[in-house]
Order: sequence, then C-alpha cells, then structure tokens
Amino acid sequence: MDLGKYGHLTYSTLVHPGDTWPEMWNSLITYVPKVKARISPHAPFGVSLRLSAASAQALTRNPAERRKLKSFLDDHDLYLYTVNAFPYGPFKNTIVKEQVYEPDWRTPLRTEYTQQVADILAEVCPPFVNPSIQSPPLGFKPRVTDSGVVAAYAANVRHLAAHLHRLRERTGRTVTLALEPEPLCFLETTEETVAFFTGTLRSGESIAALARELGGDEAQAREVLRRHVGTVYDICHQAVEFENISASLQSLVDHDIPVFKLQEAAAMQIPEVTPRIVEALREYADSIYLTQTVQRHNGQLTRFTNLEDAFAAYARDSAGKREWRTHFHVPVFLERLGEHFKTTRFAIEEALAFHKARPLSAQLEIETYTWDVLPEHLKTGDIVDYVTRELEWVRDQLQEPARAARAAS
Repeated sequence: MDLGKYGHLTYSTLVHPGDTWPEMWNSLITYVPKVKARISPHAPFGVSLRLSAASAQALTRNPAERRKLKSFLDDHDLYLYTVNAFPYGPFKNTIVKEQVYEPDWRTPLRTEYTQQVADILAEVCPPFVNPSIQSPPLGFKPRVTDSGVVAAYAANVRHLAAHLHRLRERTGRTVTLALEPEPLCFLETTEETVAFFTGTLRSGESIAALARELGGDEAQAREVLRRHVGTVYDICHQAVEFENISASLQSLVDHDIPVFKLQEAAAMQIPEVTPRIVEALREYADSIYLTQTVQRHNGQLTRFTNLEDAFAAYARDSAGKREWRTHFHVPVFLERLGEHFKTTRFAIEEALAFHKARPLSAQLEIETYTWDVLPEHLKTGDIVDYVTRELEWVRDQLQEPARAARAAS
C-alpha cells in the first residue's frame, strides 16, 4: 500500500510456498487478494514477489505467463514493486542453511538469474515505481577465501549494473539491485557494507572497469552505480549484530549508499543466558534455516553459525553474564516470546522513527518468512490473519503516536 512520503508497504511472499512458478502463482492468487481485502480494501496494494531461478526461467521463456501475471495484478488492484531473488533454489520444506547463498555473486549463474528478474520487473511493474531486486550479501563469509573472490563479486555486480543501465535506456524503467547484509556473510556489519561500496565497488579501478563496459566515461559509471546498486536494510540483521540502528542508518546516508528497501523483521533476544533458557531455546534450534547467533559477553561479540553451536560453547564455558541475539524471524508485533525470551522489536521501532523523521527508502516490506517453522504458540490465527496483523502494526508505527500505542497494546 502507498503510505505517501513513507513509501510503499507490503509483506514478502517468501512466507508462502513458491519454489517453482506454479507454486508461487498459486500462493499469489490464493493469499495476496485476501490480505489486500483486510489491509487495503479500497486502494491499490503493493506486492513483493518471490521468484526463484526456476520461476524466473519459466516467466522469461513464456510471454503468455508474464501477460497473465500482469493481468492478474491489474485486475485485482495490485502492483508489483519488488522481487525477492535471494534464494536461487528451493527454500521451503527442505534443509537450506548456508546453501541459501549459493550460487553466490562470484558466479555467472547469479548474474544471469538476476538479469532475468530485472527484465521481468521492467515489463510487469507499473511506471510509478522503481522496482528493486533483493539479493544475497554477495556470499557466505567462510567461503571468501582470498581477494580474488571479492574481485569477482565486484565484477559481476558491475556487469549487472551495466545490464540495468541498458534496460533503462531501452525501456525507460529504473530497476535496482539491493544487496542484503546478513550475519556471517561477506556483507555483514554496516561498517563492512560501507567498506565494500566505498573501497571496492566505487574504487577508481572499479569505476574505470565499468566505464569501459558501458563505453562511456567515469562520471557516467559513478552515476550508474549510484542509481542502480544499493542495499536492503533488514532491521533484524543489524539488531542481531548489536548495532545502533540509528547510527547504522545514518552511516549509509552519510556514505550515499541507497537503502532501496527497508525491511521490517524481528529476531530473538535472550537478555541473559541460563541453563533453563538454553533448554527452552531448543525448540527453535535444528531448523531448516540458519540460526546465526551473536553473543555479547564481557563486552566482546562472538558469532555462531547456528544455535546448536552457541549451546555447545555455553556447555564448555557458562561463566559470566551473556546476551544472545538469534537470527530467527519472529512476529514483528511481539515484544516478548512467552516467558523466557524477548524480541528485537525495539530495533524496528527505532528504524521506523528514523525513517519517519527522514524518509530514506521508498519501499518497506515485512519479512517474517518463518511461519512454517514457528512454534504453534507464536502463530496468530491463519497465515492471512498473521500477515495482516504484522502489516497493521508497521503501518501504525508511521501513524500518530496514539494509534501506534493502541496497536502495540
């Protein structure tokens, strides 16, 4: 939905089945109109579409399917403004873990897939939006073995930027690439993200290489990168990293790094780890998704790939007070998860306050994709009830304070 100066708000259809185009089409026509009827019955409602590589290929090869998609959106007062092109392959009902980043941005497969998504967006999206493509944080950090990997990341991002520039020249549509920092990835902290953009992607050498590819000058190359390459800012990711959200967002602004999508998501917060808490946490572990956990202990941060790794470290040494924050998406409207745990909802509130004072993104999106693995006691009604409540909560944070207070109660 269009929130005026605060941008467009929707939810990620990554929450629904969508590993293939028939699955995604069924989810789109089944759930999205029901959510729209609840949250935006008399006004257009924006859509975030998950497109796997298989779905992108199916739409690319079949113009009739693209026409069908556009007609469905038009007929139901819906408009597409962003695509999740992060998971390349299956994401539901199978073990994903660190394979979610593969193929990463060193590979032609990732580039070609993203180009296909860009072409689909340019054809299907309405002219009043500049659609974004959500994409991985370049790669999984343990697999970045040398500087050659980083150079390949930058080269393929430049190649994609050149494709987006030519697409704009051909169609008049501005499609953007939004890289999403995430715990334990090459783009992880805000500092690392700024360093990649300013020190690698926008370096003199990189700008010169893009100018050669474009057949233009370096001023044009700088403009192309600024226009087409930026970030998805997933609030829960930076909260898991114990970052100051306002300072993090301000750093991106100060370094002229676009936030093409501001993603409202909440993680688990364990303010003080105890043996009893560890036992209660086990129902969230052994997930099909990564559960990256960052520990703050004696002023130091320690990162674990999964909750199980944090459990093992605690079993070896439990001395001293420590806090854990875990990358497990939970309902954005909850401040607590029952008796034992809290959430990082406070970080969403801080980010939205920043955005309200100084709008920094034209696109907002809720991404609680974990419905299928959430404990039953955290689910509110069916999936439509749940998504609607999340949308209402975020929308109300951008309304007058009294309304927001009522929504949080």
